[in-house]
Amino acid sequence: MSRQNLESLIQRSGNVAEMLRNSQIGAYVYPVVPSEYSNWRDEQRAWRETAVLFDQSHHMVNLYVEGPDALKLCSHLAFNPFAKFPVDRAKHFAPCSYDGFVVGDGILFHLAPNELVYVGRAPAANWLQFHAETGGYDVKATRDERSPGNPGGKAVIRSTYRFQVQGPNATQILEKLHGGPIPEIKFFNMGAITIKGRKVRALRHGMAGAPGLEIWGPYEEREEIRAAIADAGKDFGLVQVGNRAYATNTLESGWIPSPLPAVYTGDKMKAYREWLPDTGYEATGSIGGSFYSSNIEDYYMTPYALGYGSFVRFDHDYIGKDALQKLSKEPQRKKVTFAWNREDVIKVISSLFDEGDPYKYIELPLSNYTSASYDKLVGRGGKTVGLSMFSGFSYNERSMLSLGVVDPDVEIGTELTLMWGEEKGGSGKTTVERHRQAEIRAVVSPVPYSKVARETYAEGWRTTGAR
Repeated sequence: MSRQNLESLIQRSGNVAEMLRNSQIGAYVYPVVPSEYSNWRDEQRAWRETAVLFDQSHHMVNLYVEGPDALKLCSHLAFNPFAKFPVDRAKHFAPCSYDGFVVGDGILFHLAPNELVYVGRAPAANWLQFHAETGGYDVKATRDERSPGNPGGKAVIRSTYRFQVQGPNATQILEKLHGGPIPEIKFFNMGAITIKGRKVRALRHGMAGAPGLEIWGPYEEREEIRAAIADAGKDFGLVQVGNRAYATNTLESGWIPSPLPAVYTGDKMKAYREWLPDTGYEATGSIGGSFYSSNIEDYYMTPYALGYGSFVRFDHDYIGKDALQKLSKEPQRKKVTFAWNREDVIKVISSLFDEGDPYKYIELPLSNYTSASYDKLVGRGGKTVGLSMFSGFSYNERSMLSLGVVDPDVEIGTELTLMWGEEKGGSGKTTVERHRQAEIRAVVSPVPYSKVARETYAEGWRTTGAR
């Protein structure tokens, strides 16, 4: 019997957009980490006011790529330059399809000569692993899968723990842990600090508007290091962040985490679809929201739309280069934040107390109910001029916010109408109750939305958008 794969599943489905719209995968789960350590409001406040400890040990794939062709492989998949990518540096990695649409994204860490690790969601890891195994490269790819959403009582073991200490007081906490001033590490460069006598690798990074460090080491040392950080942070207002608040930091800092992988069409992508299983992320993930199209390509995103345009280079050969060269000469959508109207949000929430079908439920603080969200924004005359792709509530801004894209002629400050909820009472997804659609006014706003993030982040993938 031949192995079932994504390609065969698509052929059986009749229409892949409808297949994904009615996926039964359920809600996206951030595994293992507690839902809240205190409460999500205080946890959000802490990354703005004091400091936070993010536990990233469980929800991302680690794909280790080792061998003489490791850099060559990654360069062949990446639109950003690799001519200068030395050991102890990290790089954003957002490979594209042959047609120039983003497959997925995450971070590449150059750990040692001929040794890299990709850290992020599954789609980019899958694309990288496929080419490592089938492209004739002298590399070995070793996968450390994200922790299961339901471990069934079994022990959860990863290759490494991964923590971030972020916020205004992060440096003081890290210096206390290190026993003195920490080494000067430039943005997206790596170094090391000492915690409890152990050498711990560190990346200068920022997710919450203030610079901090991402640190990692052997998983068996996780609890020892976590406890040390928590203890050192007691005098500096350190708050551990649970999985309810964790993902909402991007609403303030400006990264769109989960666009639909652009893998479902194209003859050149067929071999990849035949490699992908019919049980993986691409086959079981869901799309949802008020934007409807039977053409799955209408959900694809270019690097330019996602704010990665400043990274695109044409100085080396890579998959998607020819298509991106053509796209670079055309008007492009741009990444923005949408600030939702308070009264309209209250109207939606209060409908829970009315008779009959309410409006689509708005979960707080993170309001996504599908793997890849696409709610349409309409302007005058009812024309769709943008898409909302990641939504939730910021206690720091006291506002519902979402990240998304708008047409190139839409200006900051424009008020649009966000259509919230799905057509005809909703799809067959398990996360969708019977509901009505609601019109929510939303103001097109800068990205990052947080003034702190806009003014302190190094120029890059979070800051490149409408400002």
